[in-house]
Amino acid sequence: MEDKRNIQIIEWEHLDKKKFYVFGVAMTMMIRVSVYPFTLIRTRLQVQKGKSLYHGTFDAFIKILRADGVTGLYRGFLVNTFTLISGQCYVTTYELTRKFVADYSQSNTVKSLVAGGSASLVAQSITVPIDVVSQHLMMQRKGEKMGRFQVRGNPEGQRVVAFGQTKDIIRQILRADGLRGFYRGYVASLLTYIPNSAVWWPFYHFYAEQLSYLCPKECPHIVFQAISGPLAAATASILTNPMDVIRTRVQVRPSSSFLSS
Repeated sequence: MEDKRNIQIIEWEHLDKKKFYVFGVAMTMMIRVSVYPFTLIRTRLQVQKGKSLYHGTFDAFIKILRADGVTGLYRGFLVNTFTLISGQCYVTTYELTRKFVADYSQSNTVKSLVAGGSASLVAQSITVPIDVVSQHLMMQRKGEKMGRFQVRGNPEGQRVVAFGQTKDIIRQILRADGLRGFYRGYVASLLTYIPNSAVWWPFYHFYAEQLSYLCPKECPHIVFQAISGPLAAATASILTNPMDVIRTRVQVRPSSSFLSS
């Protein structure tokens, strides 16, 4: 019987590129739709001063739902979907870097560490401008302003359409900071996501290997992978969350507000 502890690692040359990109985009979009409300809630919790608006995740969920309905949980979603481009650049860079590093080291940990960090560097260079705009859209709410900018309503007092809000935010960023405003918090993003990605992959492989020893040999590999992914993500998030809070506040809040909180 095959030893289930020998978990095969699929490399770049093993991939069907057409299926890889088509299914990759489709699955990423499905995941994005399901988790985006929690991304919005996390962003607002990170930006608020203390517990001035929300007392936790569930409290924020209920208050946003009551104030703005389901659409309130998806503010900035259309803009955020453009990060699917950076996501594909991320996985491509990751796989190609692993292939390159394999010429110098056969250690899976080394390949994952270098490839994960390199992929994040490329992805964040594309993602940060999109993130800045989408995060400002996430901050739009009735009442007290949370971010640096506030979307203006139309003359009838009604809300402007989604891309109208996007254009308004872009104009305000350009007026306040110029093109550099779209890369506000870029260094903080690198300091968040390069370490996050660099540790996610080694931990993913580590957890998968450890689970393969603990589980019966008949247990399918997909079970190890399905459990290892969330475990690696939780570990990486715990390690990088403090910098993620700083990144979000730098990108969204005024400098004076950030320093005083």
